[in-house]
Formats: sequence, structure tokens, C-alpha cells
Amino acid sequence: MQDVVEKVYEQVVARNRGEVEFHQAVHEVLDSLGPVIAKHPHYAEGALLERIVEPERQIMFRVPWVDDAGQVHVNRGFRIEFNSALGPYKGGLRFHPSVNAGIIKFLGFEQIFKNALTAQGIGGGKGGSDFDPHGRSDAEVMRFCQSFMTELSRHIGPSTDVPAGDIGVGGREIGYMFGQYKRLRNSYDAGVLTGKGLAWGGSLVRTEATGYGAVLFAQSMLATRGESLEGKKVIVSGGGNVAIYAIEKAQQLGAIPITFSDSSGYVVDEAGVDLELLKQIKEVERGRVADYVERRPGARLVTGGSVWDVPGDVALPCATQNELDGDAANTLLRGGCGVVSEGANMPSTPEAVEAFQKAGILFGPGKAANAGGVATSALEMEQNAGRTRWDFATAEAKLTGIMADIHDSCVAAAEEYGRPGDYVLGANAAGFTRVADVMIAHGIV
Repeated sequence: MQDVVEKVYEQVVARNRGEVEFHQAVHEVLDSLGPVIAKHPHYAEGALLERIVEPERQIMFRVPWVDDAGQVHVNRGFRIEFNSALGPYKGGLRFHPSVNAGIIKFLGFEQIFKNALTAQGIGGGKGGSDFDPHGRSDAEVMRFCQSFMTELSRHIGPSTDVPAGDIGVGGREIGYMFGQYKRLRNSYDAGVLTGKGLAWGGSLVRTEATGYGAVLFAQSMLATRGESLEGKKVIVSGGGNVAIYAIEKAQQLGAIPITFSDSSGYVVDEAGVDLELLKQIKEVERGRVADYVERRPGARLVTGGSVWDVPGDVALPCATQNELDGDAANTLLRGGCGVVSEGANMPSTPEAVEAFQKAGILFGPGKAANAGGVATSALEMEQNAGRTRWDFATAEAKLTGIMADIHDSCVAAAEEYGRPGDYVLGANAAGFTRVADVMIAHGIV
């Protein structure tokens, strides 16, 4: 059966040349499926593997917009509607200069299995643009978002495709896009986007969800060994929503987060991160991590090396793909790290994952550990459909329950296929079988 899997992977590489992140994501999933297909050979029939690695629809479009000086710019927009077996396509929009078709395709492929693990009835998709909102005025961001949504609106809807935010897309950008969608469609479809403001269909806990979920997953993994986060030193990368709210939840559970980062460097605060100061700088002032050091005695800014050079008990990579390589993984292990819970999409390279698994530490892959964001997006969709709103405690309780179920599903699948404690196999096998069974039921489509 491994020959079947390898053949599918070779076809993916041949048909998607140069899309190295997509190749990596596909290889990581297919590499796990040998035991699954050996036990259930029917998953290799009907070209099911070939279908699951091929997007149902790939959309690329021009996004012209005008800056404050009157200069015209042209960016590219993307939406990969990858798999709708379980429900409408669901996945974020990323605005960042690194965005290209391969990046969006890798994110969309990951999203299929992540969404399946939530058991919320959502398919997998992803989108974005190579537009960089950093340093742009609100008016410039608005004009870009309106142009972007003018084309995207043709392809999305509450029962078709429901985008959300990702890197570079927060409440401001979602607001501008929703306003343009409403204007174009003459319809107040609150369920067409998630991550909305609370006054117009948003959900409490959505902002916190991805960071909270990564920490809750780490706590569940520790519980399998009779441990908790209490008193553990936590190394966090990133300085956006995911990192900020991973720090918040870790502190709530008694841990001591001591780092965060952005593209200018990383901060080490051995006394424990001052969360309110961090929120003020990053969420209110839209500042840089260096601003924190200027106002926090004892904190230091490091502009060379890696945040993973800092010794700690738990690592939460919450920035971007492939931020943690094999060398960084070995440095973390030497520093005493015993738990890694991925808050970003595929932040660990294959070499890093191999090092973690060889060392026998607890490793939660992103498609499981960072599923809290999309899970809460699905809860937002549910509230929009019922024209209702839950309080914070209700929404957080639902998120906590979903993350516990994801953890338990990964554990059960790993045991079923002969690798107890292997969360990579568990997440891939559980997500894949849920999607594959429904694809088979729907026929050759």
C-alpha cells in the first residue's frame, strides 16, 4: 500500500511544480496513511487519494487599488476551495507579501483535516493576497479590501464558502470586506464571513480561540502523563492574536510565558510576560515588540538568533509555517522542552517533527492543536444561522469541549493504528477517515 501513497505524492509534485509548502503538507499527511490504508484498503480505490489532494476549485484574480497618493497598485488574490465533502468551504484569508498559489494550497489542504477534526460540518478552503497591510493607512486598507471583495464575492456565501481572518487580516479587514459584500449583494448575510465585530454578528471567544486552543491541547497532552501546565516555563513565538491569547490562557492555567516575537526580533521577559502591556502595544497601538522592552523593566530584545534558543518546558510556535527547523528543535530539546503544541499552520519543518518524535516528547501538530480558531468560527456560523449570541462562558465552554474531543480523537486513532501517543498519525488518520468516508458516500464528484 505504501507504493500507492508514494505514487500519489509523485503526481502531486509533478503537477504542482515549485509549490514546496504544498508538497510538504501533502507528504506529511500521505506519509501517515500507510497503516490506515493497510487496514482499510478501500481508501485506495476509486482514485480517492488522487481526488483528496486535488482542489475542487482554484481561483486567482487581479486586485487593483489606489493608495493615498493616487498611485495605482495591482496585487493578486487567491481562493482555493479545496474540499466540500463535510460542508461549505471554511478557512481564513491571509494578506502577506509571501502569499502565492502554493502557500494558499498548502493552507487549504491542511484546513481539510483540521476542519474535519472539529466535527463541525465544515469543508476546507483558504485564500488571501500578496498585499501587505503593514504601514498602510486605514483608507488604503479599505480600498484594497473593497477591490478584493468585489471579485471574491462572486465565489462565497453562507452555504458555499465562508472565509475568516488569518495573518494580516483582523477585525478591521473583515469589517471592510463584509461592508463591500453587503453592498454588492444587497443582502445582510452575516454568515458569509467569520471573525466579525460583536455588534454585527461576531462571536465572543473568536479572537482568543486559536491561542486558547493550542494551550488547551497542550494541557490535554500533559494530562495523559499525569502533569499540568502549572509552573511550567513557556516559549511562545509570534506577537499577533494567536500568540497573545496563547500567553493569556497559559497564564490562566498557571504557566509562565516568557517570550513573544515579531519580524524585528524576540522579547525575553523572565519575570513573565506583562499581558496587558503586550495587548496595549500590539492591539491598540499596532506597535512592535521593541516597544514592549522600552516600557518593561527587566525585559530584553534579541534581534539575532531564534526565540527557540531560550530554554523552557513548553514551546508554542504561533507565528508562521516552517519557523522551527531541525536545529531549533534540537536546541529546544537540550533546553528541557517536553511539550510542543503548534499554534500556527505547519510551523515545524519535517526535520523538527522527526526530532521531537524521536525524543519522545509530546508533540501536537497544528491541524489538531490550532483548530480552536476554525472551531469557534463554526460556532459563529451557528449563532449567525440562529440569529443568536452566546455569552463568553458559553462560547469558551464549547471551545474547551471541542479541543478535548479533538485530542481524544487523535489519541484513539493513534492507538487504533498501532502508534500510541503519535499525535501526528492520530490527527492525520482521524481527519482523513472522516473526510474519506463522506467522499465515498457522495460518489465520484
